Amino acid sequence: MAEKKTKKPVGTLVIEQIASPIRRPAHQRETLVGLGLNKIRKRRTVPDNPAVRGMIAKVSHLVRIVEEPAAK
Repeated sequence: MAEKKTKKPVGTLVIEQIASPIRRPAHQRETLVGLGLNKIRKRRTVPDNPAVRGMIAKVSHLVRIVEEPAAK
């Protein structure tokens, strides 16, 4: 039986939380929640657009990009 491979939609990023928001300003915690993150090592697939890139830049010390779309 053939296995189905799941494809990631084009224009998405996989981000992972790598640090705790404890002792961080409230706006940084809210940004993590907006990205769908709340625990260390949790991963989310988010759309790759300027708004999300800006959110990632605000908390770049708390998250990392695991997978980026391949450059054309």
